[in-house]
Amino acid sequence: MLPVVAIGHPTLRKKTEEIGPDYPGLKDLIDNMFETMYASKGVGLAAPQVNKSIRLFIVDARPYAEDDLCAKDFVKVFINPKIIQETGEMWVFNEGCLSVPGINEDVSRRSEVELEYMDENFVSHREVFKGIAGRVIQHEYDHLEGVLFVDRLSPLKKTLLKGKVTKISKGEIDVSYRMTFIKK
Repeated sequence: MLPVVAIGHPTLRKKTEEIGPDYPGLKDLIDNMFETMYASKGVGLAAPQVNKSIRLFIVDARPYAEDDLCAKDFVKVFINPKIIQETGEMWVFNEGCLSVPGINEDVSRRSEVELEYMDENFVSHREVFKGIAGRVIQHEYDHLEGVLFVDRLSPLKKTLLKGKVTKISKGEIDVSYRMTFIKK
């Protein structure tokens, strides 16, 4: 299991780099990311969250299958993704993040996202994702752009959460999975 970097870590704020099929240890990295995500009880994990500044994220939306049939068999790897467009109604949903443990807040996002990406075999795809799967994809995609879900909150909400975010960044929290913190 890989350690998850906490908010405050510089890798979470970097725009990531594309990779090719020759990226060293890619299959092992993907396998380790799935192991880390499952052990942390997440539904998505982006490479920056495990201190890799590359355009890669994974999603397993099956925990939401009871609420969203599209999530029933949704397990995917996304390499070098690019959002083509976000469409549909704005949809508020309570989000959390393995890099920001203990904070869950309502975030507004579009209900559909069209994405170009490569799978783990570097086969190109262009698809529209809706519902929970689309939501998780947008959240993980943000990580590749150096954006966290807390960045999408209102200025007031950010101010109210500032103390808690600072404590998380310093490691002054209890979590059930391995994390890396910036020592101040």
